[in-house]
Amino acid sequence: MPGPWSRSAGSCCAGSGERGGRAPQGCRVAPRRMERPRRGGVAVSTVRKQVAKVLQADACSGCGVCTLLDPGLSMELDGSGYLRPVAAGPPREEPGAARAFARVCPGRSVTAQRPAGSTRHPLLGSYFGVWEAWAVDPQMRHRGSSGGALTAIQSWLLATGAVAQVSTAASDPARPTRTVPVRITSKEEALAAAGSRYAPVAVGAIATADPTHALTAKPCEVSAVRALTGGALGGSPVLLSFFCAGTPSQRATEQLVRELGGPAPEEVTELWYRGRGWPGRFTAVFDGGEVSADYDRSWGAALGPATQWRCKLCADGIGESADIAAADSWDSDDRGYPVFDEQDGRSALLARTERGLAIVLAAQEAGVIELRELDPERLARAQPLQTERRRSLAARLWGARLGGRGVPRYRGFGLVRLSLARPRIALRTLRGTLRRIRESPRGGAR
Repeated sequence: MPGPWSRSAGSCCAGSGERGGRAPQGCRVAPRRMERPRRGGVAVSTVRKQVAKVLQADACSGCGVCTLLDPGLSMELDGSGYLRPVAAGPPREEPGAARAFARVCPGRSVTAQRPAGSTRHPLLGSYFGVWEAWAVDPQMRHRGSSGGALTAIQSWLLATGAVAQVSTAASDPARPTRTVPVRITSKEEALAAAGSRYAPVAVGAIATADPTHALTAKPCEVSAVRALTGGALGGSPVLLSFFCAGTPSQRATEQLVRELGGPAPEEVTELWYRGRGWPGRFTAVFDGGEVSADYDRSWGAALGPATQWRCKLCADGIGESADIAAADSWDSDDRGYPVFDEQDGRSALLARTERGLAIVLAAQEAGVIELRELDPERLARAQPLQTERRRSLAARLWGARLGGRGVPRYRGFGLVRLSLARPRIALRTLRGTLRRIRESPRGGAR
């Protein structure tokens, strides 16, 4: 049987074949210095040795795709509340896995996708179309984080038989404060999984190379799966993603519940981060009541500051490797900052491949989503965190390297040009990153 990095359909993948299956638990891999495997012939390193070096550099995003290259690995929360690969058994990597790791792992490298015929925006990446969108179904629009467009597309793909299943993330039924990867096969399951999950989850660990499947996941997971399938735009599963500001620690969710006056994590019976309105409220339900917070307090004050170090070095928080990427289509105030007043949800949708364009237009034709043209510059203004991060990232990477840290290699994003366009800000960013790395015991500013 071909390995999970093969382009052929029906390839094996790690994790349970049942919906809602989770990776097994295990012991920690000892971290080591990063090293590049030799091209051609026998690789100088195993998957596990390379994983250890990524962990040592604090460059792991927690995507879980390494567990497909070595199913003897599993994903487990570390002491800081982030998902990391650990050894659950003896190595089980297939031939070619070690060489594949360097191009697949987002902690090693990410390549910007530039499909032929697409338009390239320096801050938003490549696209074939940009729209505001929302689900026609009012329940789906209300339940989704920002208009329910991705949930509607997932449901439509499943209902029409275009895909057999969608790998995505959802609340853990056994412990709702946690988030787990799931496989959904119906509209009802898609609706139950709707809404953002601002917590660690490794959807990449249940990915498959089967093009009759779909994956809705963070940009790092999607880029890894795209690379895993050889970068083939038609040979991978349908890839759906969203603009991602980073993965917070699991501890941040539990701390926020306590700060709001809620109970211990095991006493929470339901928890959602957003949705049920736009942008929606962080809400934890328990026997006898519930606690909640608005988006500014939940994300802005509690969850956002707890994002992992790798996310602060991310060149692709906007899902460039996806077929379709979604974002919040915020209104802006006079200063250009997003306005988070509650209203009917609206997604921004970007078709990043011709396949994505065909899906979006077909979903509109089927009456599943509403579309209206969106000026890319307006979207860029509505996403200041993403645009500012991209403008300053090259300088941040330089600062990290000067501090002796291994960082991912980014190809095709134009990062140097963006940073050099603002030399004073670049220098300030470089110095600030270097200072934080020298002050941090792990080399990453938390």
